[in-house]
Amino acid sequence: MTVLAPLLALALMVAPPPASDAPPLQMPSSGPVTAGSLETSELLTARFRIVHTARAKGAAAYLARDLEAVRDDIAALLGRDWPGITEIRLGFGREEYEALALPEGHPPSWAIALAYPGRNIVLVEAHSLVTGEGPLTLRHELVHVALGQFGSVWPHWFQEGLAQELTGERKWHVQQVATLTRAVTQDRVFFFDDLVAHFPQFPDDVEIAYAQSAAFVEFLRDRHGSAAFQRLIDRVSNGDSFEKAFGVAFYLPLSMEEDAFRKELPRRYPWWPLLLSGGTLVWIGTSALVVLAWVRRRRTVNALRAEQLRVETLHEAAKAMLGMTAENDDLSWDPMPFEGPWVVNVVQFVEVDEEVKAARARGT
Repeated sequence: MTVLAPLLALALMVAPPPASDAPPLQMPSSGPVTAGSLETSELLTARFRIVHTARAKGAAAYLARDLEAVRDDIAALLGRDWPGITEIRLGFGREEYEALALPEGHPPSWAIALAYPGRNIVLVEAHSLVTGEGPLTLRHELVHVALGQFGSVWPHWFQEGLAQELTGERKWHVQQVATLTRAVTQDRVFFFDDLVAHFPQFPDDVEIAYAQSAAFVEFLRDRHGSAAFQRLIDRVSNGDSFEKAFGVAFYLPLSMEEDAFRKELPRRYPWWPLLLSGGTLVWIGTSALVVLAWVRRRRTVNALRAEQLRVETLHEAAKAMLGMTAENDDLSWDPMPFEGPWVVNVVQFVEVDEEVKAARARGT
């Protein structure tokens, strides 16, 4: 599983809508992994039918306790409940989970849940419900189902963005901030026209698509409030296209809101938070130490060269004062047996001829 897998496991994959003339599938059903069908039982609540295997019986009872309250919360956020009885399919373990999938929506290997919005069905791996993220995952799934019951023209970015906004799963999430900061800095923010049918294939691009979808829906909610989303759902439920319904609900075309969002991104996600991320901070610290060591080394070398130049200058001056005679030329000196900050007086004795000696004796 990649680093992105935990993020994508919470962001529900949406199966393609079934053909309009497709007959309803009856349980038990078999997915493409197992050869035969599974024995299942049902547990009913007011607005749900929980279809589960024998091993998932405990998870079904656990789920049934709070399922109606979760639906009430989502309905309140959307301003309405969605119609029909929602079917929740529970299989314990990967094999049962994949066997309960509909043929047109085989679960990806990393996904722990899959929604069939047009069918009003949610598929869940039972063990995931007792994890810390289980309730959050379920709410995300049900938002997809709700949208599917209100219409079939929702862009993929809107489905994922609204699900994340209503569940609060990524609000103020450090990873989302870091992802969008990198996307803005590297000019990798997608146009929403490219995210209508599906998200990109590469993990880094998928992460950006999820993050910017959530950020855009949050941006719209901050500017227009929840009532605009309720108007949007009304128009789509009445048969309008998404773009037309968006313009009526938000009083501006989608393209103008997207332009305003893109202009706002550099202010909302400046580059400096990247410096606070662990790996980047370590890299910067290491680089600073290398530069500091180089500067200190350079200063030491420059000081040694300056001292060498000073000694050579004094040496040349001393040679000039001595007249560069053969007797005083330093080329005739023996090398000094030591180095150091000492002052050395060197006296060189030379032979004096007889006439000079006689003149000195006479005092002349």
